[in-house]
Amino acid sequence: MQPDPVNYSEFAMRAVGDPMRIALLAIAVLAAVVPCQPADAQPSAHTRTAARLDSLARAFVTRTPAPGLAVVVLRGNDTLLARGYGYADLEDRAPATPRTVFRIGSVTKQFTAALVMQLVQEGRIALDDTIQRFLPDYPVQGHRVTIRHLLTHTAGIKAYTSLPDVLRLLRTDLSEDSLVAMFASKPFDFAPGDRYRYNNSGYYLLGVIVERVTGRPYDELLRERLFQPLGLLDTRYCSTRPVVRRRAQGYANAPEGFVNAEWISMTLPFAAGAICSTALDLATWTRALWAGRVVAPASLREMTTPARLNSGASTGYGFGLGMDSLAGHYRVSHGGSINGFRAYLAHFPDDDLTIAVLDNSENTSPQQLADRLARVALGVPLPLVRDLPLTAAERARYVGSYALGQTTVRVLEQGDALATESGQGVFRLRSLGQHVFVPTYDDSARIEFEVSSDRATGFTINQDGVARHATRVN
Repeated sequence: MQPDPVNYSEFAMRAVGDPMRIALLAIAVLAAVVPCQPADAQPSAHTRTAARLDSLARAFVTRTPAPGLAVVVLRGNDTLLARGYGYADLEDRAPATPRTVFRIGSVTKQFTAALVMQLVQEGRIALDDTIQRFLPDYPVQGHRVTIRHLLTHTAGIKAYTSLPDVLRLLRTDLSEDSLVAMFASKPFDFAPGDRYRYNNSGYYLLGVIVERVTGRPYDELLRERLFQPLGLLDTRYCSTRPVVRRRAQGYANAPEGFVNAEWISMTLPFAAGAICSTALDLATWTRALWAGRVVAPASLREMTTPARLNSGASTGYGFGLGMDSLAGHYRVSHGGSINGFRAYLAHFPDDDLTIAVLDNSENTSPQQLADRLARVALGVPLPLVRDLPLTAAERARYVGSYALGQTTVRVLEQGDALATESGQGVFRLRSLGQHVFVPTYDDSARIEFEVSSDRATGFTINQDGVARHATRVN
């Protein structure tokens, strides 16, 4: 159970992995980052930090179901870590490196938002323009939907990745008009601005809009306005047809071990999640964005200011970027998930720290590793997760089956503790008390049960800054 609604995760098919095989696959790594030193020399602070970061990354790829992993950690002008671990391609045993090309899923959204802001700066789009200015035939059903609503996931438009019809068309190359028609006429989930709900439809429409405004295809706009000027030579719209050097293969987990991930036409994610990149390129992109080389400082402030709902409440999300803090350090970040791949990119502006983590599996939490890497780089102690004992009566109140979206999650006893079981495997739950648990797959995730008459009726899982609710079914 590793929901990742901040990502393009509706297209991820997950299954149970083989821990022994995972551990064996993690043996392949690149040359050591830590330079050799004289026998009597004391390692520098930089060297000690780099060694700790490398150790955390090694441990992550060893204990989690990921064939390969690429990590870059930059602090100021220092490269603390830039390495690959495991395999980019299991069949050819090609090692992963910082220049391995991975699909990055919803990390794409900040690139789309940057394109929009460039057009805003040119006076060709206004953030409070209604989408009917650019899409006059779109059925807004009496609502006023603006560009700002699409950027901030507050439009209320139906998310196409939640529609069963779309999930059945993963292998089909759909035209933009055909895909938009699948969700455009669906009832709105809420009035624009009333709520925040992560939504790929909004970013798909933004891709269509920038094409209408410029008369250029989205992939060409990315290349001409962002990739080439910034020297992002390994970043591209991730079409399946071209031959791409160092392209990673994506994997899912099955009882027999790793299997190739479900194929997906890259016409489906489009401007919401269709970019491929490398850990090095993503770090370069982030540095360029914050240095004012992508959009003007005023535009970057717009992108990194949390939106406010009609009620005045903050959403914690700007334009293609989420804002929060880690151990008191301000963070701007986004995750991504798509068939066979997961990604996480974070920047700590006040600390000039950038972290990119990419892997080629559907069953990992790159943010969990990134959080630990950030703590080491920032000099913050790693968190200790409490694991309180539970009596048999206490365990019994939680045991049962729960519906989490289209997934059934079982909570079961595992010795004197609890565990969750779903299509992603069995994970132990560590009790913090007060009906709150931490799953072993992600130290930053929290599962909080609702209990009535000493029996759990459901739970809410908070992970990667997003909450999802599950209801007991038996």
